[in-house]
Formats: sequence, C-alpha cells, structure tokens
Amino acid sequence: MGTLDTPASSVETSERSRESLALGVGAAAFVLVGVAAILVFRFQDAPIAGPGSLGQFAAIAAAVVGILAFVGGRWAVWGGRRLRVLDVVDIAALALAHGIIALLTWTLFADILERGFIGAEVFALPLILIAGTVGAVTAYVVSYSASHMDLQLLAVVLAVFLVEGIVASMLTASDPLWWKDNLSALGMNDDLSSLAFNLTLIVAGIIVTTLSRYATTGIPTSNPVGIGRVRTCLIVVGIFLGLVGVFPVDRYFAIHTAVASGMVVAFGVLVVRLHRWIPGMPRVFLLLGGVFIAVILVLAIFFAVGYYTLTAVELVAGILVFSWIIVFIRNASALQIDTETEG
Repeated sequence: MGTLDTPASSVETSERSRESLALGVGAAAFVLVGVAAILVFRFQDAPIAGPGSLGQFAAIAAAVVGILAFVGGRWAVWGGRRLRVLDVVDIAALALAHGIIALLTWTLFADILERGFIGAEVFALPLILIAGTVGAVTAYVVSYSASHMDLQLLAVVLAVFLVEGIVASMLTASDPLWWKDNLSALGMNDDLSSLAFNLTLIVAGIIVTTLSRYATTGIPTSNPVGIGRVRTCLIVVGIFLGLVGVFPVDRYFAIHTAVASGMVVAFGVLVVRLHRWIPGMPRVFLLLGGVFIAVILVLAIFFAVGYYTLTAVELVAGILVFSWIIVFIRNASALQIDTETEG
C-alpha cells in the first residue's frame, strides 16, 4: 500500500530520496535545536527535568520540529499538487498530533531519567549535543512518518496520540480524585490538564474523520450503498468525538452527553450493520465486533447497578471502540488486496 493519496509505484521509485530527505531534515534540526540551546542556556548547566531544564527545552523544541517536519514531509509527497480544504485540515491535525506526541514522549523520558539521577545536572556541552540529538531524532522519525503515511501508520498515530494525551491529562489533573466522577471530568477545569484533554479529543476526532475517508476508499462490496453508510458512521464517530472536547461536561452538560451518546450509537449501528454493508468482511472480525458491543452493554449494566464506576466503563468502551476501528482498517485493507489478487 502506498502513502495516502500517492500511487504505490511513486512511493517505491522515490524511496531513497525520501530516506535522504528524512536524514537531511534530521541534520538540519540537530543544528537549529543545538543553536537554540546555546542561546537559551548560555553554556550553563541545567537539570534533567522540570522548569528550566534540558528535558523541558528538548520536549518543546521537539514539538516545534515535529510539526514543521510533518508539514514539510507531506509537502514533499504532494509535490506541488493543489490541496483541498480537507487536505489542509488533515495535514494540520496530523502535524499537531505528531508535535504533541513528541512533546509528551520526551517529557516523560526526561521525567524518568530525573528519577534515576536525582539531583544531577547536565553539563553545558552534553546539554547542547543532547538537545540537538533529540531534535534530529524527532525530525527524522516525523519526516519518515509524513512521507510514508498510510492507513496502518495513521491508525498507530491515532492510538499513540490518544493514549499519551489522556495519560498526560490524568497525571497532571488538578483534582487527584477526578476518576470518581467520569473520564470527562479531566476536561472540566480551566487548567493546562483540561486543555490537553479537550485538545486531544478534538484532534483525535479530526484524525478519525481522515481515517474514515481513506479507509473506505476502494473496499469491494456488493452493496451499492454500503461504503457510503460505513463512511458516514465513521465520520459521525469522529465528529462527535471532537465535539466531546469542544463542549466540556461542566459547561455544556446536555450537548456533551448528547454527542458522547451519539458516538456510541453510531459505532453500534456500524458494527451491527457491517455484515450487510460489506458482506466480504471476515466472519471472525464481525464476531469480534459483536463481542465488543456485548462487553460494553455488560459494563453499562454494571454501572447502572453501582458495581462499576462510570470512568471504568468509559475507559474500557473507548479502548474497545478504537481497537475495533484499527482492526477494521487492517481487515478492509486485506479484503481489498485479496480482491485485487483474485481479480
């Protein structure tokens, strides 16, 4: 499978140039981030993590580098072709997702190192080299991701982005007992944690709509309206997921509850009707969808009788829904490949 909206042959013939581009971007990022580290720290030592630390600087620099590298990588793939509005939205959302992943990943890494080297400081020269290396590694990985973006990689980006964004919100929540209410309680305050949670949902919703458009293209089916209805359900899931972040539960309870419920309903309709809309989907996958729906219903009953908290139900249901979407992408791709081979 080639990159999104790029013929597979084009990807294959330009693989070496894409690798060279990623290496060049990484080298440029090493120099630029290294110079920025010199200007910021002025050849002074710095702690590993925390305010004014190497970890904080490197994470922020990696986020900026990640966003720029992704935009540059996608621009190289498109090669001057005219972009549609939806293409611009997709690129912006994915660039932001890569930037946030880089920010959270390096922040977590620095925090872990800080716990292993309590009280240690990084000397000036190693600080500059480490900061530059972080920028280079981030730029290389993100540039490679941008130039090789396909459905499977896009699904991985969605999963990593969701997990890291929500976990970061949990760890930085101002209310340590947020879990006694519900998962949406993470987005109820006006602090940085709430902003991170709501932004994670909004960007993830855009990525899901991107997946829905590309994942349903070219799937063989005997039902003439099947693909359109599958795409519609997935788009509804993505839009409603984003709206959950736009309308925090403490200020827009009715709207928040409506879109969250609508997202679950759209997913349920998709799972139940998928065998009619795309008859060629593997039976094992269809059975898996039924099992997921049954588990969600059982958890909802457990919550209704007071056995489970709403947070536990939301977490498990969210994991099942997005696991199903990722597996759907892989099965849809397999169905398309098998049909082309048999043809």
